[in-house]
Amino acid sequence: MKPKVYKEIIDLGDGREISIETGKLAKQAHGSVVVQSGKCMMLCTVVSNYEQKDLGFLPLTVDYREKFAAAGRYPGGFFKREARPSDGEVLTMRLVDRVLRPLFPKDYTAETQVMIQLMSHDEDVMPDAMAGLAASAAIQLSDFPFECAISEARVGRINGEFVINPTRAQLVESDIDMMIGASADSVMMVEGEMDEISEEEMADAIKFAHEAIKLQCAAQIRLAEAFGKKEVREYEGDREDKDLEKKVHDMAYDKVYAIAEAGSAKHERSAAFKEIKAEIKATFSEEELAEFGDLVSDYYRKAEKAAIRDLTLNVGLRLDGRKTDEIRPIWSEIDYLPSVHGSSIFTRGETQALATVTLGTSRDANKIDMPSFEGEENFYLHYNFPPFCTGEARPIRGTSRREVGHGNLAQRGLKGMIPTDCPYTVRVVSEVLESNGSSSMATVCAGTMALMDAGVQMIRPVSGIAMGLISDAKSGKYAVLSDILGDEDHLGDMDFKVTGTSEGITACQMDIKVKGLGYEILVNALKQAREGRLHILGKLTETISTPNSDVKPHAPKMVTRTIPNEYIGAMIGPGGKNIQELQKTTGCTLVINEDPITEEGIVEILGTDQEGIDTVLAKIESMLFKPEVGSVYEVKVIKILDFGAVVEYQEAPGNEVLLHISELDWKKTDKVTDVLNMGDVLDIKYFGVDPRTRKDKVSRKALIEKPEGYVERPARPPRSNDRGRDNRGRDNRR
Repeated sequence: MKPKVYKEIIDLGDGREISIETGKLAKQAHGSVVVQSGKCMMLCTVVSNYEQKDLGFLPLTVDYREKFAAAGRYPGGFFKREARPSDGEVLTMRLVDRVLRPLFPKDYTAETQVMIQLMSHDEDVMPDAMAGLAASAAIQLSDFPFECAISEARVGRINGEFVINPTRAQLVESDIDMMIGASADSVMMVEGEMDEISEEEMADAIKFAHEAIKLQCAAQIRLAEAFGKKEVREYEGDREDKDLEKKVHDMAYDKVYAIAEAGSAKHERSAAFKEIKAEIKATFSEEELAEFGDLVSDYYRKAEKAAIRDLTLNVGLRLDGRKTDEIRPIWSEIDYLPSVHGSSIFTRGETQALATVTLGTSRDANKIDMPSFEGEENFYLHYNFPPFCTGEARPIRGTSRREVGHGNLAQRGLKGMIPTDCPYTVRVVSEVLESNGSSSMATVCAGTMALMDAGVQMIRPVSGIAMGLISDAKSGKYAVLSDILGDEDHLGDMDFKVTGTSEGITACQMDIKVKGLGYEILVNALKQAREGRLHILGKLTETISTPNSDVKPHAPKMVTRTIPNEYIGAMIGPGGKNIQELQKTTGCTLVINEDPITEEGIVEILGTDQEGIDTVLAKIESMLFKPEVGSVYEVKVIKILDFGAVVEYQEAPGNEVLLHISELDWKKTDKVTDVLNMGDVLDIKYFGVDPRTRKDKVSRKALIEKPEGYVERPARPPRSNDRGRDNRGRDNRR
């Protein structure tokens, strides 16, 4: 029997719409929807086990995958099957996870899985902008304990006009690319890149996206009501004991407050807090701890959080003794590593990043092969967060989602300041060596200095800062924290990271944990972030203010040269013989690409030895050399023949031409050696292609004064063929 299908339509304006459909596919999942815009179709399913796990956190997995069949393609590589997720898929997973996770109850610990699959691709629709909508819509059809419907939308700005969910082609023209996640009443997540915009412009973009998200949330609710909203499942949550909570609070609050008020370093502070917790637990018997130990720990953390927040709101002091807008001490250094192309160390308080820069050719570009996008990145950044940077020992199992996400944020913050005519492929690697508060922003700062140290001509230097917010809805008090610590990241109501230049914001990432945050507070926080950014930028420019004028002596120098397409084959040679030989003899790396617009070949020459680069350039000049009719050239005799001499153009070695014996002198020449010998250097005049021989004609005698009384020999008659006819086929016999 044909299933009953329920559908809701969301109007995006300008003729575009999104549909949400359920009832046809994956009905054994606890919730499933198909979200479609144009030809783009996405299936999202959600399942949550009914058994609670004793973990203390929600084991939520958000999985986003793009099927190659969706774009009518095969997976690349040897194995024709989708394998591990790409960085692009991981970034989409993070965008969805960051909005969903806070809306589950804190005591809900059942294994929960959200699976989103791109089933049909449309090149005019970017699927990641609909992933959050799909996830929330599926959850609304389930019985999960989930606070409210949410959605996500991308916002761009083209010619001053905001656009919701722009196409990839439109994004090329846009000066904003932001993803916003929100419920109907609160913005919860912001991430994106911008072309040096102001704080007010960023707030306006968020407001615009939020209005579109409200419509998407309303459509989900209508769909759930039409389908038949399920009763929320019952589950065994955490125990509560108000008397125990008050007892622990009274024992912990004042002690924590005193330690926080004194201000101290991370390890000293952590040890003091652990001691307080141990003292509190020591007041309970073993039997009580066996029964209520977890509750004591939870209530201690709650009291600790309350004390630290109150200190900041009431006194304006923070855990390490700083004021709310104060930046930790900064020191930095460049050119630390002698063998790399560029390097720097950036240290801010207890956070340290060591950045390196490597320069390469277009062959070193980061190739992106996804069903929804194929392309290359000529600037990319990799971020590594080893366990020792936080004083921990734990297994390393490949690149984490966090490392992918933080590296992407730093990359987006920097890439707009790499000039479009930079000839290199540029790779930045950040090694986080210490971490206590935003190592991703330390990566931006270290990356800026390393790029300038490497001689990359950045448009403007970029700095980054991590900010926090502590607010109290009852009193209306709030405090914006500049350059937050790791502990402040967890206890605050908002943490956001902003990168930018002296001219404006280049990238941001926000996670907002309180409902109904006013835009006035948001703008004030962004303005305080600007002050912090500029302070940090000043510290960076004390170390290096402008990019080095050239790359380091041991770093490769890049020279590009264009050649007509018809010369590419000659440059490469049969089986690559010519280019391989040239690379071997000069020590340079040569890459030849064809420009589809100009239909010319672009030769990239990368080498550390200027002499080798000059040799390659000379070879190209020689290959492209075309003598001009009527011009005089210096040549060298390289071969003697009975009927002339082969000479080589001095300004284009390798280009040879035959100087016929009849063009050596005005008088009759019996032997070439009567006039020329091997190695002689002389001038010749170029007359173009001789129509009779169809070969280049050059002459030495044309540059010699004609002898007095010289009589020209009569022109030779046209050649006849074997049948006594001239070249036109006429009988020339008499």
